[in-house]
Amino acid sequence: MKALQIAATGMSAQQMRVEVISNNLANMSTTGYNTRRAEFSDLQYQQATRPGTLTSTTGAMVPAGVQLGLGVRASAVTVMLGQGSLTQTNGDLDVAIDGSGYLEVVMPSGISAYTRDGSLKRSAEGQIVTSDGFPIVPDITIPQEARSISISPSGEVMAYFSDRVEPESLGQITLANFLNEKGLEAIGGNTFLETTASGAPLIASPGEEGLGTLRAGYLEESSVDPVREITELIKAQRGYELNSKVITAADQMLGATVQVR
Repeated sequence: MKALQIAATGMSAQQMRVEVISNNLANMSTTGYNTRRAEFSDLQYQQATRPGTLTSTTGAMVPAGVQLGLGVRASAVTVMLGQGSLTQTNGDLDVAIDGSGYLEVVMPSGISAYTRDGSLKRSAEGQIVTSDGFPIVPDITIPQEARSISISPSGEVMAYFSDRVEPESLGQITLANFLNEKGLEAIGGNTFLETTASGAPLIASPGEEGLGTLRAGYLEESSVDPVREITELIKAQRGYELNSKVITAADQMLGATVQVR
């Protein structure tokens, strides 16, 4: 009676599916968040009769055989890449990436991380940092006497001063791109790490090498579709219930076997 174990793998898979959906819904308002999707694959099969086996009586070949599946397993939780809508904030340091690409930031450990969260801030030293205080790459510092700043679509940061007519260029924001963005490792805080699966980053100015441009005064909303997620939640719930009914039926069958006299 393998139905108990098979149905248990089905319930575990649907539970994981619900967890992924709940994480998507929890991040509906997270800047630059991309929807995740749980993917599954069937487990190995028990070959009771292999296809192409010759029968012992007539010598004929079995066309299909008997292959008994042993359940399901989680194969991946894939990021569904897609740009969210851009919302105007009018913040002088808010930038949205209109197209592909990631901002590069430096973590406290010194390694580089990547994010699409453009809600940038100014540190006490004038550095442009993320909401968590991680400085962007390359390092750009805003002078204390600067009256205002602007960020061009190509990433050039300009500072304006009360005693000058011409603005001063503070630096150039660059973007990073990857051959396999789905291979990035999410570490929380809207940041990702490079992995062997993602490949090395391609660094270039916004608008070059297929990268998107920057939209100053905007932020990218999450790509979560609440209607789709609720629909997937209902399907996962029904799948969980069906697998639980299989366990109930298998238990009743075992009970009937025990009662046989």
